[in-house]
Amino acid sequence: MTDDAHPPVELEGDDLATWSALATVLEWLPPALDAQLQRDAGITHFEYGVLYALSRAEDRTLRMSVLADYANSTLSRLSRAAARLEGRGWLRREPDPADGRYTLAVLTDAGRAAVAGATPGHVATVHRLVLDRLTPAQARQLREISLRVARAVREEGGWRPPSGGAER
Repeated sequence: MTDDAHPPVELEGDDLATWSALATVLEWLPPALDAQLQRDAGITHFEYGVLYALSRAEDRTLRMSVLADYANSTLSRLSRAAARLEGRGWLRREPDPADGRYTLAVLTDAGRAAVAGATPGHVATVHRLVLDRLTPAQARQLREISLRVARAVREEGGWRPPSGGAER
């Protein structure tokens, strides 16, 4: 924590070491996750996240706007990914019957099979690169720290596994 009245002008010491460690993870981890998923499933980590969120949603369906929010994505980027996934038969888009101004993304049976097929390799990579490197206490700390930082970036936080009813 810093004194808001006198913010530091540059990072140094422990602050620099902490930030550089996190910045390195932020740069190195996404390409490592992409490489594994591209090699094993022919999809990006972003596309996997879209499929995974849909696989956990009620009726395997989410509004595109909700899905974009979960993915911290613009609707344009999500639409391009959805088009690629539609081309593979893994997702379909349809008007929301509750409000035709919205578009729903629906995971198909083939999409459910694709995410199920991609998940074991992804889970193994996440364990190898992150979770297996930590003690249970460190994993809890990482989760708490990550949630705190995420809330500093965006108050509402990010996607969380549904605990009861899934959002539509």
